Amino acid sequence: MDDSTGSPLQEWVLTMPRVLLREYYELCEGGVCQDLLTEEEKRFVKNGGMILTGKLQEAEVLNGNGRTYPKQILEREIKNYMHLVKERRALGELDHPDDSVINLKNASHLITEVWWDGNSVNGKVQVLNTPSGKILQQLVNDGVKLGISSRALGSVQESQGRTVVQEDLQLICFDFVSEPSTPNAFMALQEGKDIKLETDIFDKPYKVNRLLNEILED
Repeated sequence: MDDSTGSPLQEWVLTMPRVLLREYYELCEGGVCQDLLTEEEKRFVKNGGMILTGKLQEAEVLNGNGRTYPKQILEREIKNYMHLVKERRALGELDHPDDSVINLKNASHLITEVWWDGNSVNGKVQVLNTPSGKILQQLVNDGVKLGISSRALGSVQESQGRTVVQEDLQLICFDFVSEPSTPNAFMALQEGKDIKLETDIFDKPYKVNRLLNEILED
């Protein structure tokens, strides 16, 4: 019998209990960091389109809900997520659903660019001409303060007084949420008893890309 072990990614898929991890970050003031837009994007906005920019995630800091994301783990997930961005499949929803599936009928926006700035993950978001996208655009136009919140599957572990996100992290998407009066209302760890952990939410090329990235990093 072959007693060799699989990769860490393969092992946690089989063994680790995972729950939804949600993190909240504010957008740039007014929803757009103007100096980040290209001339083409500025023309798109001038013609009635909407592009929002701001911080999506942050590594190596204790966030508002007491969790810390190691940069190595977050870098891996952002690298894999860029595969979806490149293919224009990095969709998100307005408000967080209670499962790990991105529902197309509720899609409100598309992440079009992601980049690192120190330990911060920044991004550009194109608001879609969908029912949820139109609501999002109207909220922004009416001056409603919005933030972007990551949705991921993963586990956490206590280490030296900190709650640290573990290697089994799998980034799903970034959703738009309102800023709650109590930030923890949206940054709380959601327990997974009612969460549908769909193994096929990512297509085969995406899964192959994840495995190749891990092999190259080993």
